[in-house]
Amino acid sequence: MHPSPSPSPSRPSVLFVCVHNAGRSQMAAAFLTHLGEGRVEVRSAGSAPADAVNPAVVAAMAEVGIDIAAETPKVLTVEAVQASDVVITMGCGDACPVFPGKRYLDWTLDDPAGQGVDAVRPIRDEIEARVRGLLADLTA
Repeated sequence: MHPSPSPSPSRPSVLFVCVHNAGRSQMAAAFLTHLGEGRVEVRSAGSAPADAVNPAVVAAMAEVGIDIAAETPKVLTVEAVQASDVVITMGCGDACPVFPGKRYLDWTLDDPAGQGVDAVRPIRDEIEARVRGLLADLTA
């Protein structure tokens, strides 16, 4: 283990939520984990999780060198929300519980469900750009 660049024991934590936790939230979590290099605690969940991560999403992420093939959709829990500093929703509407004191962002993104890799790429690139902006904000 190499020493952390920050002596602070508390890392910001981010929860990405979409309906199925099979596409957008998985890509966002993977980008933040990859780009954050341990500086941010990352979770993702779905209000109605799918059985598996969208294969086109797995393929699109593999193209940029990030392997999410082993990820599985997880159900959104109250505990996950309470444990997070920033909650980013992606089209889960009223299914996302709201707690005072949390920072909420809603990212309007096309749903990659049922789409091929060609349709997923622009969504992936938009998510990467937003995650880079979020990371710059969180670690400033």
